[in-house]
Amino acid sequence: MKRYLDRRLKLHQLRIVDAISTHKSLIKAAAAVGLTQPALSKALHEIETMMGARLFDRHGRGVAPNAFGALVTETARRILLDVRRLDIELDRLAERVEGAVAVGALPTAAAGLLPGVVARLRATHPRVRVRIIEGRTEEMLSALGLGEIDLVVGRLYDPPAPDAFLRTVLYQEPIALLARADHPLFAAARIDAALLAALPLALPTLSQRVSQEIDQFLRAVGLSPGDQLRTSSLPLIREMLLATDTITAMPRLMMAGDVLRGTIRPVPILVEAAPRPAGLIQRSGGELSAGAQAFVETMRDYIADLDAGITREPDAEADEHADTSKVS
Repeated sequence: MKRYLDRRLKLHQLRIVDAISTHKSLIKAAAAVGLTQPALSKALHEIETMMGARLFDRHGRGVAPNAFGALVTETARRILLDVRRLDIELDRLAERVEGAVAVGALPTAAAGLLPGVVARLRATHPRVRVRIIEGRTEEMLSALGLGEIDLVVGRLYDPPAPDAFLRTVLYQEPIALLARADHPLFAAARIDAALLAALPLALPTLSQRVSQEIDQFLRAVGLSPGDQLRTSSLPLIREMLLATDTITAMPRLMMAGDVLRGTIRPVPILVEAAPRPAGLIQRSGGELSAGAQAFVETMRDYIADLDAGITREPDAEADEHADTSKVS
């Protein structure tokens, strides 16, 4: 059977195969490539007809590549990676950029850390091209291993088994209670569990692991994580914090910009949050490109400023109310 793929196959079809294999869901894959689900299903049918084989097996929880699909996916990713590299090299030859970096961002880093890093990188290295891809750890590690991204930034969990990645701790993402800067809470003579329990609480819906860490922190503070508002919308939580007496518990860096601007403050409580190391993940033994090196150096500098700005204000607050801020 002659398929004549070199004459018929198109790049957008390779992106569709890659998206379906990555997301294992036609709905999510359609959103990723900017199609409706019916349009994606039609495109997949055309691809499978062209290949002369079904590529994905359907099951109750979505789809999964079969042997044919795995082969086509591997080839598609290799071709797409080569095209992306060609794009970068053409830009370099045209002297439009000093370099490029593709960064995989875990959710907390994407919301709290990277906006400031990217803004600073643009100011200091305006000709470095940056691409940010947000996703969960498993997705980002897969993309890193395939060479689709240069780095992963975010929470560092111990891998379930040894892998070929280098992990470097650069900062911490402790869970903290946060409230608007002029919240009546900060004028209280004593901040205790009863006072906190009387306030509305809005919690972010992140990964199952982070949600469990938030719940454990709340129990340590003396609060019940049960019937609370939970939402995946960080802008909604931010607006509720700024406009009402709502408080939240989340990785503190998710509100890094607001904390540095002074609009939101950590609540000074004498409960030690569990360590949550975060930083960089990269391929072992591989040299970073000039663009990636510029990004890493900029991130290190920004983290140093961020850490000084975030930790100084709560420490001063704790010193001022040293014998009145204990949660009991």
